[in-house]
Amino acid sequence: MSTGATPTRDKSKRSGFVDITIAVFFAAIFIYGMSMYTPQATPAQVVETIEEQPIVKFGFNLDQFHLEESILQPNQFLGDILYYNGIDYRQISELEEKSKDVYSVRKLKAGKQLTIVKDEECGSAKCLVYEPDPFNYILFDLRDSISVKAIEKEYTVCEETLSGVIESTLWDAMSAGASPYALISNMEDALGWSVDFPRAQKGDEFKMVYEMKYIDGEPIAVGDLLGAYYKNDEEHYALHFENDNYSGFYDLEGRATKRAFLKSPVKSSRISSRYNLRRMHPVLKYRRPHYGTDYAAPKNTPIRAVADGVVDVASYSKNNGNYIKLRHDSKIQTQYLHMNKRASGMKRGVRVKQGQTIGYVGKTGLATGNHVCFRFWKNGKQVDHTRMNFPPPKPMDQEDLPEFFKQKKTILDIIKSIPDPVKQDNPEDLAGSNLINSSIGSISVK
Repeated sequence: MSTGATPTRDKSKRSGFVDITIAVFFAAIFIYGMSMYTPQATPAQVVETIEEQPIVKFGFNLDQFHLEESILQPNQFLGDILYYNGIDYRQISELEEKSKDVYSVRKLKAGKQLTIVKDEECGSAKCLVYEPDPFNYILFDLRDSISVKAIEKEYTVCEETLSGVIESTLWDAMSAGASPYALISNMEDALGWSVDFPRAQKGDEFKMVYEMKYIDGEPIAVGDLLGAYYKNDEEHYALHFENDNYSGFYDLEGRATKRAFLKSPVKSSRISSRYNLRRMHPVLKYRRPHYGTDYAAPKNTPIRAVADGVVDVASYSKNNGNYIKLRHDSKIQTQYLHMNKRASGMKRGVRVKQGQTIGYVGKTGLATGNHVCFRFWKNGKQVDHTRMNFPPPKPMDQEDLPEFFKQKKTILDIIKSIPDPVKQDNPEDLAGSNLINSSIGSISVK
């Protein structure tokens, strides 16, 4: 019985398989035929669709409005501008009154961007747009009921990297690649307690991860510095970290890079003369001990207090010129000589904070060029501050370290992935070619 039933079942299976195959074949033909007759967008139609997207600026469709851009000139009054663009004095007066609680028209400054919005080129003004800074604009709306609004522009934050090699100074190396001053300053702020940038040596290397803010594809401002690396005789790291308990730059162990004393009193400077007990004096022309370190910089470059302290002396003398002496504790004082002028308010007894501007570079007293002679006093004696080592701060609390180490890994991985900068044998070949800049990613912000 079983032997006779098997051919019947096999035949039934073969028949079902054939039926399914035929059905699938005709279904495929039907789908193919339908696709052949389905209208497809031509390249011209795609282009037309793209071109139909409106161009919008300050919220105005440029197909419907005419925008006239200009720069506000000195002694140019908003009332005159509006009057010559079809706005009567009653409306101007009302606009001035309503602007007081948002952004007074009296705050408008020469040199800022001003845009008049019209329905058509020869029409009267419908709105006025004033840009006090790159990230905001003020909309003075003259349509129907007059209104004034302060609006923040949408911008994009990109994470970018930069690496380079020192040929003379950090300033020269980064300026060769047209790096913004804020980025150079941030680098010094992050590592200024462990790296004496004015003593930078040819061949020193640096890398950094930072944020750059863009509006309409144009770089507008430097954001936060996320991580920095500097290599001289040692490797130095500064990683940005922030939570409810801590905020600032930290080394790989979670210790704040900020210490009691900065390495130098002037940013973006160079050492023109070191502590030397047998120096030939450039003015007097005989050997005379030089108990300080000279930092050369352009006239009126800010001079900063290297640590918190109190002004002990703010005076003038024939040799020192304009100078200030700060007391930091019972053992340590610092002195800043040859200032062009002292900062406002600097007098005996005034408290100053680390990094605060106390004066400006000059060449008063016995000096041949613009610089500040920085002197470090310990227990009443002047010492070479470049040879002094101050203990690092303690690491952050144990409960915060896991979160820090997670952030550290993210930034450190990026720093290690940055290509090593190219070292140039011929300084004339520099022209910024030793700088490598790249973008990591971006996020839109409003």
